Amino acid sequence: MQSGAARKATPVPRPQLFLFLSTEMLPTRRRPLPWHLLLLRRSKTTSAQHVAARHRDPTFEKFMDSYKHYLKALPIVDLIISSPDHTLPLSFLSTSLSQRLHLNRGPLHFIRAFPHLFSISSDKPFIVTLTPAAQSVLSSESEASSRESEAATCRLHRLLAMSLSHRLPLRAVFRVWRELGLPDDFEHSVIHQNPSLFSLSDNPNEPNTHIVELVDTGSKNFTPAIESWRRSLQKDSSFEFNLRFPPGMRLTKDYRARIKAWQLVPYTGPYEPCTTRGSGKNGRRMMEKRAVGIMHEFISLTVEKMVEVEKISHFKKWFGIELNVRDLFLDHPGIFYLSTKGYRHTVFLREAYEKGRLIEPNPIYDARRRLLDLMLLRRRGIGSLTNNH
Repeated sequence: MQSGAARKATPVPRPQLFLFLSTEMLPTRRRPLPWHLLLLRRSKTTSAQHVAARHRDPTFEKFMDSYKHYLKALPIVDLIISSPDHTLPLSFLSTSLSQRLHLNRGPLHFIRAFPHLFSISSDKPFIVTLTPAAQSVLSSESEASSRESEAATCRLHRLLAMSLSHRLPLRAVFRVWRELGLPDDFEHSVIHQNPSLFSLSDNPNEPNTHIVELVDTGSKNFTPAIESWRRSLQKDSSFEFNLRFPPGMRLTKDYRARIKAWQLVPYTGPYEPCTTRGSGKNGRRMMEKRAVGIMHEFISLTVEKMVEVEKISHFKKWFGIELNVRDLFLDHPGIFYLSTKGYRHTVFLREAYEKGRLIEPNPIYDARRRLLDLMLLRRRGIGSLTNNH
């Protein structure tokens, strides 16, 4: 018999808390599961493990390292613009808003970190304003939004056309108005100004909320964005998607075979009446591919080809999607990329990007990139800027 001191203790794995798990403690894994094994073991994998095991794309991750600060700055910019004198007391940010924006080192440090975007008074009480450069960029975005009002109306029309009932909660549309490039007063300038297209009514299921719906549901047959890529191929590709896997992602022979078979699965397009039933293996595969088609089209409608997963999930019931949309994005890494930077899950349309930028930019996107570029300058050139003034 070995003594207790000589007996070697069995190591106990340290528990690790995963984001969004409140009751489950999971052991750490030295290496994440490869994607092809993860898909084979899907039923035994939690959503948090699925997120943790995804293959990272360094280009998108680097972009989100900068973009997360842009997302924190946007609410502050909106508050300054909406104030009568275009100023904001710093004390206003020192409340719960600072915590909600995750300004971990405090609002004063955040404001001073981006002097090309924000100006702050030298004397107390501190007052925050926008720099002339930032005001110029925001004016150009507003002008671009006004010029693109017809395109914005079309995007809202398409969004409603994807709904099974051609109706959507107005509050859900409000969550993505910026992503869709809608003007901030779209309820008036887009919905009320186009009574032949849209109508607004009380939501019978939720007090004090409204439903926006299409007036003429058969007025236009839309073509999904993926069709332009399919037409460019010199073969029959009626149900294929443009796949661009992350660099370094290992694709096994079995995984390639599964992808090839999945590409051939027929499905109902996002603007077609849904007649597919989810019963049986083939029915479930067709419904899953229909969900991929709807999510692809939704993100294609956004001006930056990206959207927060939390925002897009508000539409899935209206689109007839019963799947977890976050898992859907993770299951198709050749079509979508999911980033978890900045205390949020953001999904990108992979085919729309190259080297961290849109392949086909638009005026609203260009203006937002210029605002991001101002933030990327940090404190560079501040000395010369001060001397010029």
